[in-house]
Amino acid sequence: MGLRSRSSGNKKKQRQKDIMDSHMFIASLVSGAAAGTSTDLAFFPIDTLKTRLQAKGGFFANGGYKGVYRGLGSAVVASAPSASLFFVAYDSMKCWSRPIIGRMLPEGDEQLADTVSHMFSSSVGEISACMVRVPAEVIKQRTQTHKTNSSWQTLQELLRNENGEGLRRNLYRGWSTTIMREIPFTCIQFPLYEYLKKKWAQVQGKDHAAPWQGSVCGCIAGGIAAAATTPLDVLKTRIMLHHKSVSALHLARNMLKEEGVSVFFRGVGPRTMWISAGGAIFLGVYETVHSLF
Repeated sequence: MGLRSRSSGNKKKQRQKDIMDSHMFIASLVSGAAAGTSTDLAFFPIDTLKTRLQAKGGFFANGGYKGVYRGLGSAVVASAPSASLFFVAYDSMKCWSRPIIGRMLPEGDEQLADTVSHMFSSSVGEISACMVRVPAEVIKQRTQTHKTNSSWQTLQELLRNENGEGLRRNLYRGWSTTIMREIPFTCIQFPLYEYLKKKWAQVQGKDHAAPWQGSVCGCIAGGIAAAATTPLDVLKTRIMLHHKSVSALHLARNMLKEEGVSVFFRGVGPRTMWISAGGAIFLGVYETVHSLF
C-alpha cells in the first residue's frame, strides 16, 4: 500500500512538473514574440540610420534620411520567432543550468553561480535566435542601404545566387561575426540586467522586481552592452553588406588601413540610444506579458 501511494505521489509530481514546464514554455514563447515585435516596430528607423552610418561610403551615400522604413518587412517577419527562440532557450537553460553550476562552484558564492548561469543561458539563447535573425539581418541591411527597393526584392536577389556562392552562404553571411558580437553583448547585458533586478527587489524587500523596474534595468544593461560591442557590430554590418564572403580579420585590417580606428565606433550613438530604449521596451514588454501567465 505504501509503495503504491509513493508511486502515485511521484506520478502526480511528474505531471505537475510537466504542466509547469509547458506553462513556462508558452509564457516564454508568447512574451518573447510580443517583446521582439514591439521593439523592432518602435525603433526600426534608428536601426536604419545606424546601418547607413556604418556602411562603406558613409551615411548620405547609402540613403541618408530617406526611406528609413526600408527593410521593415524582413525585421517584422523574423522578430517574433527569433525573440521567442531566445527566451524559450534562455528561460529553460537558466532553470536547468543553475543547480549544476551551483554544485561546480565554491559553496556560498551564489552571485557568481547566478552570473555564470545567466551568461551561459543567454549565449545559448542568442545562438538559437540567430538561426532566424541572421538571414533577416542580411535582407534588412541590404534593403536599408538601397541595394534593392524592398525586402522581397532582396530575398529574390539572394535566391538567384548571382554571385555563385550558394543559398546558405548568401543568407547566413556574417553568421560567425554576428555570434561573435551577440555572445559578448548578451554576456554583459543579461547578467547585469538580472543583477540590477535582484538588487532592486532586495532594497524594496520583495521577491521580484515589478515589470516597469525590469524595463529600467533592461535600459541600463542594454546601453552599456551596446556601447561596449559597437566595434563588433560595425564589422558584422560590413561583412553582411559585402558582395562576396570575406574573412573578418582581412576586412578589419582593410577598414583600419583605409578609414582609421574611428570607423569601428561609427554609429555608436544611435546604437547605444536604440538598444537602451529598445532594451527598456523589449524587457519591459517581456516582463509585463510574462507576469500575466
